[in-house]
Amino acid sequence: MKISMRLFLSISFLAAFAFACTSAESDAGGSTLLKPADGRLRIPIAGVNDGKAHHYQVKADDGTMVNFFVLKSRDGVIRAAIDACDVCYKAGKGYYQEGDFMVCENCGQRFVSNRINVVKGGCNPAPLDRTVQGDDLLIAMADVNANKWYMKYRQ
Repeated sequence: MKISMRLFLSISFLAAFAFACTSAESDAGGSTLLKPADGRLRIPIAGVNDGKAHHYQVKADDGTMVNFFVLKSRDGVIRAAIDACDVCYKAGKGYYQEGDFMVCENCGQRFVSNRINVVKGGCNPAPLDRTVQGDDLLIAMADVNANKWYMKYRQ
């Protein structure tokens, strides 16, 4: 009885998570392509609360593909940033995760995760405003569109 209840709960959780992610698909580069609904991106928190950086792409209103990442930092805050910065965006690169740090692929600068969305400018990941609503992280497409210029040199 205990095994069948665990199996039922596991299958129910996976089905609910798969249903919540129906507006997302992965690309060959490991980023998940998101599609906005009602002017917002909705990302299930259950999929990003593991302390790892999760990379996403979304098409801005003008067709520009915008890359960004979401991660839960050690202080428990879910953070989001454009996958570029004010200084290195022309290199067309982004960030990768190394432990509790996001590292610029161009200059090698390291940024502790709990400073993302706090420190702006320079080589810091460009912050994206986000809110938590229930079990989802919401990012307004207006904010994505305002930051699409970082992707001008992205291949």
